[in-house]
Amino acid sequence: MFNIFKKDKSNEIVIKTPITGKIVKIEDVPDNVFSGKLVGDGIAILPDDEFVYSPFDGEIVQIAPQKYALGLRNKENVELLIHLGIDTVNLKGEGFKVYVERNQKVKTGDKLIKADWQYISKNAKSTISPIVITNMEVVKEIIITEAEYVHAGDNIFTIILNDR
Repeated sequence: MFNIFKKDKSNEIVIKTPITGKIVKIEDVPDNVFSGKLVGDGIAILPDDEFVYSPFDGEIVQIAPQKYALGLRNKENVELLIHLGIDTVNLKGEGFKVYVERNQKVKTGDKLIKADWQYISKNAKSTISPIVITNMEVVKEIIITEAEYVHAGDNIFTIILNDR
């Protein structure tokens, strides 16, 4: 009637899951940089599918030369790092096929990378793939899915942004 109890959702954004697989708490990632949240906050996924998709409409801001990670930014200025596996920098790009390039605009669900998880599991420390918000200063609250298993395109985070 007067909308006095209506929640303001203008500072809320939803991030989709870029990879199908089992959810792993960020604190359980076998790498201190991620488990200690030194890069940012988020979750990780133990992948079941070879493809990685865009979690939102945005822009590719960084691609690791060795193809194991990329960074994206959306219009709300949230920056997300998708890091495929642990110690995968040592693979020198083997096991990864990148479909995008730096500064490219992407839409939710666009194919970003194909990962050969069999190769990666044999040649790197882990296939666990952290997905973290790297600029937490823009985030007031992050609500992580309670699901134990996610499919690419499912909601993974609801982010409440700081007041602008």
